[in-house]
Amino acid sequence: MPEQRVDNQANFGKSVSIHKKALEQIIAMADRITLAEGRTPTIVPFLTIVRSSRETPKSLGVLTPSFCLILQGTKKLYLGQDIFHYSAGDYLASLIDMPAAAQVIDATEESPYIGLRVDFTTQEIASVIVEAEISTDSKEKNRSAGAFIGKSDAALLDIFFRLLKLVDKPKDVRFLSELIKREMIFNLLSGDFGHLFLQKALFDQRADGVGKAIHWIKENYARSFTIEELAKSCNMSISGLHHKFKAVTTMGPLQYQKQLRLLEARRLMLSGPMGATTAALAVGYESPSQFNREYRRIFGLPPLQDMKSLRKTSYAGGFEDS
Repeated sequence: MPEQRVDNQANFGKSVSIHKKALEQIIAMADRITLAEGRTPTIVPFLTIVRSSRETPKSLGVLTPSFCLILQGTKKLYLGQDIFHYSAGDYLASLIDMPAAAQVIDATEESPYIGLRVDFTTQEIASVIVEAEISTDSKEKNRSAGAFIGKSDAALLDIFFRLLKLVDKPKDVRFLSELIKREMIFNLLSGDFGHLFLQKALFDQRADGVGKAIHWIKENYARSFTIEELAKSCNMSISGLHHKFKAVTTMGPLQYQKQLRLLEARRLMLSGPMGATTAALAVGYESPSQFNREYRRIFGLPPLQDMKSLRKTSYAGGFEDS
């Protein structure tokens, strides 16, 4: 038995070493493509390299369907009341649009944060499920949040390695990148969190359920509505809607609407000379004072001070840069 334990420890150490080496290879490839700060798109349409040589402030934004692998450094993710740390070799997969906040920590010029981001759609996930004939009768009956953190394995790192290699093969990108992307989705569907991808409510916006409720709010965030009205439009009970909506998004429908309103108002003010009162009215607020209170509660500063701070630092935040 002692010999077996030593063998297991040796195998574990070997596995960690191989994983670390694979990450270092991918970092070298990313460095060769770009050393620029911030978000750098590549010729692969859905692949972005993200780099930060400094810590970033906590940034509220909309987490869109994507797969983000950390190559180096650490990030904090704020989902509702929950805070998650994820580091080199970990990934964040998000399945729906949901307000959240993120922050790069412990990043320096000598050891910057480096990440890879792959954007996808729920339709692409559904297509892989259908064509690969993956059973959607998941044993996991309880819905979980529409975003989760996992650890990469050798197969997943190999997929990213092959994706980055395509940057040097522009003639092959259009065809091969889509195949590799589908392989990545298949890998996720086959992994420990596959049941989360199989939640039908997240994919079919025409069906009854949470997916339809999320889509409806996104289309109608600037108008007032009641939970009763939303539940009726989705053929759900009020209690059922609230419970399932919060399980997926970590917040209730009205809080989800409020954060979408505030994020859009912030975007409007940043993109032009629009003032706080005009932005508030544009996103559905009737009371400028209420808008100011809720804006400060979410972003930490009143609208005018927040705009001055953001423009001074040239930092607009959001998950587009995550």
